[in-house]
Amino acid sequence: MTNVSPIKIDITDGRLPLKGKGLEMTEFANVAELRRNQLEKLAAGFRMFAYFGFNEGVAGHITLRDPEFSDHFWVNPLGVHFSQISVSDLILVNHDGKVVQGDKDVNVAAFAIHSRLHAARPDVNAAAHSHSIYGRTFSTLGKPLDPISQDACAFYETQAMYKDFSGVVEEVDEGDEIAKALGDKKVIILQNHGILTTGPSVDIALWFYMSMERCCQAQLMAEAAGNPVIIPHDTAVKTRNFIANDVAAWASYQPAFDMIMKKEPDLLD
Repeated sequence: MTNVSPIKIDITDGRLPLKGKGLEMTEFANVAELRRNQLEKLAAGFRMFAYFGFNEGVAGHITLRDPEFSDHFWVNPLGVHFSQISVSDLILVNHDGKVVQGDKDVNVAAFAIHSRLHAARPDVNAAAHSHSIYGRTFSTLGKPLDPISQDACAFYETQAMYKDFSGVVEEVDEGDEIAKALGDKKVIILQNHGILTTGPSVDIALWFYMSMERCCQAQLMAEAAGNPVIIPHDTAVKTRNFIANDVAAWASYQPAFDMIMKKEPDLLD
């Protein structure tokens, strides 16, 4: 892989690969350094999913578009527990399904869904999906999240629905349909399946997943207890714009990233 030098990335850039803890401009000497930064975030994401219990057997996948080769993405190897994934375990695959780097298999559903999402949405550099308990439970209701709390407002008018569950996603044709259903939205509820979130960076896609899973839990609990009060449209929009913009979403994920890095530094191997 060729190097490009120098690369300067801003918090407002689509990929948002920042060093340090601030929101300042940073600079990478070459694309290899940039790639390494994002792969560390990706490996940490799998550890985070395991920490919160989002993993379920071989189900679930988080992907990162390669910062140099836009038709390639990094993904977890099939059959490796999320709690054991390190940077060196990650697989690079192209949109034709060829494994370019790595010696393990790729989940067929991961390729079928994520290759089509990345191809259809150049702005989506990362996508996260798993079979976490509250997301998959809420998905059976066949409806979007309501703006019933400040946190839920993050998904107001930014979520899509895919209603055509037909079993395990094995073909790219269904991946195309999921990408079509997502449209220009940030997250999608796959009916009778679970939730999937996207972002211009790994940090953002992961934060949206963590928050959306909890919002699914909150709405299930609220509806079991009674009739939740809906936040008015204008207030929901105002709140969403404040808490769900790229900077806010990126910043919201950093404490969790710092925590998992301190607990499990071997993820950098």
